[in-house]
Amino acid sequence: MDIGNLLQMGASLIQGNSDEATSGLDASAITDALGGLFGGDSEGGLDLSSIVGNLTGGEDGGLMETVSSWIGSGENAAIDPSQVEDLIGGDKISEFADKLGINFDSAKQALADALPEVVSNATPNGDEGLLGNLLSQVGGAEGAMGMIGKMFG
Repeated sequence: MDIGNLLQMGASLIQGNSDEATSGLDASAITDALGGLFGGDSEGGLDLSSIVGNLTGGEDGGLMETVSSWIGSGENAAIDPSQVEDLIGGDKISEFADKLGINFDSAKQALADALPEVVSNATPNGDEGLLGNLLSQVGGAEGAMGMIGKMFG
């Protein structure tokens, strides 16, 4: 799945969530805001390394397992909106919210709704897809999670 399709899927998930602040938003505006958040490039890349990178600092509150479920095959674990800030960072969430004209809490909820599916579809086989280059450098999804686990060990 290319980055355009991933971002459109994310926009659809955000439009379809239960928050009235996001249900009436324009899909192309959401797609643009997600593209800015994830740092997509013209070659179809999706820079999710910052998400994985944020798992290496401090207490992760179970985020390592959550993100691992998105990258690996199988069921995607849900993320609580309160954890989205730990994963992405408040500044990026604020920029996302500002681009869409919604409040910070609505932005966190929107991202909590979209992140699991977007990351999962970017990594359909755990180490293939749009994150393939990043993950291959650290030995695939298992290597990335192992490296992160050592930092907490």
